[in-house]
Amino acid sequence: MTSFGIVSAQSSTVVGPEFGIKGGVNMSNLYSDSDDIDDENALWGFNAGVFAAFPIADNVFIQPEILYTTKGAELDYNFAGVEGTNKFRLNYIEVPLLVRFNLTENFNIHVGGYASYLVNAKLSGEGDVEFDDELDADDFERFDAGLSAGVGVDFNPISIGLRYNYGLTTIGKERDFAGTNYTFPDAKNSNLSLYLAYKLN
Repeated sequence: MTSFGIVSAQSSTVVGPEFGIKGGVNMSNLYSDSDDIDDENALWGFNAGVFAAFPIADNVFIQPEILYTTKGAELDYNFAGVEGTNKFRLNYIEVPLLVRFNLTENFNIHVGGYASYLVNAKLSGEGDVEFDDELDADDFERFDAGLSAGVGVDFNPISIGLRYNYGLTTIGKERDFAGTNYTFPDAKNSNLSLYLAYKLN
């Protein structure tokens, strides 16, 4: 009787894989090696997709995700009495691969990296000069990669999290001008995401 009770208690603690959906808002910007990251030209966007989590040790999970996410930057201008805002948007299919540590039943941290594929790029203007142009995505680097880190609060089956992505690759391509190579734009992605996740199992 005692041995049966022990087996039952042990079986109830076994944790299986998790699957779910998630989405939220992004605050994105671009930075270069010569400029610090700031929120002065932050662009608001969104992220949405699916995730899975596979246990590899007690309270440690490998968590891959597939997301559609928007990045970029915006610029407010006032020149010779002409005012407005230009928004530069880069839309990606992104695949983060994270290690999640459940520090308590309701709190986790996660670290890892991401790889992204550029779907399209757009430039729009609001204010005195309005336009909405689709840019040629081939003028930019199709692949982006970087580091990810974040925290999450779990209220099973719902989780709320905050994550920062730090891009390591420039978004522009190298061009040759008079025998000298330049990269336009010579900038990398910076992205802060607030998300809501729902576990399906």
